[in-house]
Amino acid sequence: MQETSATITAERKHSHVDVCLNRPVCFDGQDTGLDAWRFEHNAAPEIDFAEIDLTAEFLGHAIGMPLMISSMTGGYGDALALNRTLAEAAERFRIPLGVGSMRQALEGNSHRESFSIVRSSAPSVPIFANIGAPEVAAGLSREQLSTLVELIEADGLIVHLNPAQELFQPEGSTNFRGFLDRLHDITATINVPVIAKEVGCGISAPLASKLADAGVKAIDVAGAGGISWQKVEECRYLDRFGHEERFSSSALDEFLNWGIPTAECLTGIAALKEKSPEYRPLAVIASGGIRNGLDVAKSIALGADIAASAQHLLKALRAGTLEETIRTWANDLRAAMFLTGSATTAQLKHAPIYRKP
Repeated sequence: MQETSATITAERKHSHVDVCLNRPVCFDGQDTGLDAWRFEHNAAPEIDFAEIDLTAEFLGHAIGMPLMISSMTGGYGDALALNRTLAEAAERFRIPLGVGSMRQALEGNSHRESFSIVRSSAPSVPIFANIGAPEVAAGLSREQLSTLVELIEADGLIVHLNPAQELFQPEGSTNFRGFLDRLHDITATINVPVIAKEVGCGISAPLASKLADAGVKAIDVAGAGGISWQKVEECRYLDRFGHEERFSSSALDEFLNWGIPTAECLTGIAALKEKSPEYRPLAVIASGGIRNGLDVAKSIALGADIAASAQHLLKALRAGTLEETIRTWANDLRAAMFLTGSATTAQLKHAPIYRKP
């Protein structure tokens, strides 16, 4: 039974990557909100472009630039090669990497190397393990938590929150009862920081405060504007059953495009941190539709510590342009810093940025 469950999970994880790469699963009429913001131009930046410093700090780790390769893959055969290449790029650019959900590694041993390969390929950068909120709500033992962390020698644990995805997933787990209490138990037990991450519908400021109260050290907002995991699961549902019968047609489109835009998540959490000093140590990751280094720069100015991307970097990996893409995003970021007079990413946090009229 254990291996059967692991096999089913592996097949689902493989299909997720395939759908994200090959099907139209991004939000319709709902963007990240980052395009609504512009930097104030600094015509006398008083800095040398060649000396701009992209380095940053995240959860106590020095990193090469404020960008993370976000949680995507692992737990099936082809994921080993993908994760090796992603990890090699993370090591080369000295940026963090999150693996995909490790539920499959708890269900069986067949594809554990697809996760462990990241640490052997990226020995010196922050690596983050990953498990879902439904698994947390159901209860994880100390042994299971140790497996998640030790398998990849993780520097932290991502707990991904995905109620909309689970609602649409043919095999979805929709019992989130008791999640916050069990999350608190985990943060009090585990010896690495916990990151709470949505998967594309965003995290509001009120929920961020509850997550921080439960002990998480960072919030990955993963707002609306990138991949809609409802659409990913809708594709899988239609492939399996051939028709939609769960929701009324008049409501379906809104559910498929459900979520809080990334920029709105960032400004809301920034306001929370400004108003309530106890939340100021909370680190923030901007993800959900990050498309380039200018999006990274805007995210930092709106309150993020780093930004993260999944689909765009996975597509670049498939095209053979992963390192070129990261290098180009670094150039975008450096240009935005120059034009705002920000010599460091710490200064970029205070660069004037306004909503477009």
